[in-house]
Amino acid sequence: MGLTAAEVKKQIDEGKTILGIELGSTRIKAVLIAEDNTPVASGAHDWENRLENGIWTYSLDDVWNGLQDCYRDLTEDVKKQYGTEITKFGAIGFSAMMHGYMAFDEKGELLVPFRTWRNTITGQASEKLTEVFNYHIPQRWSIAHLYQAILNGEEHVPSVRFFTTLAGYVHWKLTGERTLGVGEASGMFPIDIETGDFNKRMIEQFDELVADKNFPWKLHDIMPKVQTAGENAGVLSAEGAKLLDPTGKLQAGIPFCPPEGDAGTGMAATNSVAKRTGNVSAGTSVFGMVVLENELKKVYDAIDLVTTPDGSLVAMVHCNNCTSDLNAWVNIFKEFSESMGMKVDMNELYGTLYRKALEGDDDCGGLLAYNYFSGEHITGFEEGRPLFVRTPSDNFNLANFMRVHLFTSLGALKTGLDILLKEEGVQVDEILGHGGLFKTKGVGQRILAAAINAPVSVMETAGEGGAWGIALLASYMLHKGSGETLSEFLNSKVFAGQTGSKEAPRKEDVDGFDKFMVRYAKGLAIERAAVENLK
Repeated sequence: MGLTAAEVKKQIDEGKTILGIELGSTRIKAVLIAEDNTPVASGAHDWENRLENGIWTYSLDDVWNGLQDCYRDLTEDVKKQYGTEITKFGAIGFSAMMHGYMAFDEKGELLVPFRTWRNTITGQASEKLTEVFNYHIPQRWSIAHLYQAILNGEEHVPSVRFFTTLAGYVHWKLTGERTLGVGEASGMFPIDIETGDFNKRMIEQFDELVADKNFPWKLHDIMPKVQTAGENAGVLSAEGAKLLDPTGKLQAGIPFCPPEGDAGTGMAATNSVAKRTGNVSAGTSVFGMVVLENELKKVYDAIDLVTTPDGSLVAMVHCNNCTSDLNAWVNIFKEFSESMGMKVDMNELYGTLYRKALEGDDDCGGLLAYNYFSGEHITGFEEGRPLFVRTPSDNFNLANFMRVHLFTSLGALKTGLDILLKEEGVQVDEILGHGGLFKTKGVGQRILAAAINAPVSVMETAGEGGAWGIALLASYMLHKGSGETLSEFLNSKVFAGQTGSKEAPRKEDVDGFDKFMVRYAKGLAIERAAVENLK
């Protein structure tokens, strides 16, 4: 039973709806939710990063023009659907793609163009910090960017008085608060799970490491404050209200939840913040996250450690490649069909080809493919070449061809997750799948269940994404009961009664995937030769 338009209008007019906005890498999205946490309106703005002087960046104008356009789009949707105007909200939350580097001087001026997560220019810093901290520091992390700037002798470094992420920057400009949610903070610098704050010992190690530079700052003084889900992280200032809504209709004083990263909002949106749960987001790239019960026994290059928005430790495996090669092959079949004079519905084509894969041999009949459009750090590749390989005696048919491309879209992910599940013995009760790979009912789900040997569920709401996730975190701050954890809140007030569809792993699929992975590991030499010889 959804709310009527009149009920939604009343909540909007009384300032009881909640706004979530997420700045993703290609789209800024706003979602408005009612008091029952269901989305009632949305807005969007498409944007693109650009490569300037060898650095992937967005300008500050891109950020504010994009946010204003996205917010305006939301207000138009509200006006069209409910015939009313927004002047206030019950709460607001902002999130953005994690990591990267935004450094400011004492006047609050940006010192160098925003360096996004996409840059791989911090290899030296990442290696050195991993060694010093004995803790994996990926190239994307903010601290790797800061230390690389120090190693490069960049002249802006002594002037840094604050550095943060994109979500932290937007939140600061709207509220005046230099703060981050713990999930987002965990992609800047390691978190001490006991204190829920940046790791003090590692901060001291960093200060020692750069002591000879005599900077006028200590690391702790230039970092944001760390907050956990449910805490109040400031209110919308008068300047902030004008920044978001230049028409002047939006009122100041609205409470904000701590700003979060897209990993944390994805966990909230898929109800996977409890221990022994996890989620896999599979589209152009793919990442898997598992909420851990204990620390890992050792440091792994393939595994990043971050946290849930309420501070539980999460192991994350992030891969650059997932469905791009699969989509390219589906387009070849589309071209073939059109050449034969057939009109093609893309959903039907995807569905037919994906379902065909379920008729293939358990191990794809001996076929092998690599979906590496770009490099893949988990298997040690700086660049990639999409490949399809077979021997004359393999069972080459359409079912096996589609199956091998579905398997390989999760090949790098499985390499990383196998470390967690097999070497570390991490227990997982359920994984939530979301993203394009799961659009065809039951197929991507069954393949993922085979890859991780654990049940995979897909929710009806999985498509709502991170903007809805950050709106839920703002709702938790506003509506949580006394002592109610984030997981309890999501279970009882957001996902209650939503079962979604669940696919348990089948033994033959699991065994077939393991067989395929032996071939996948051996064949990496072929991929290496392709990179070296196909320029």
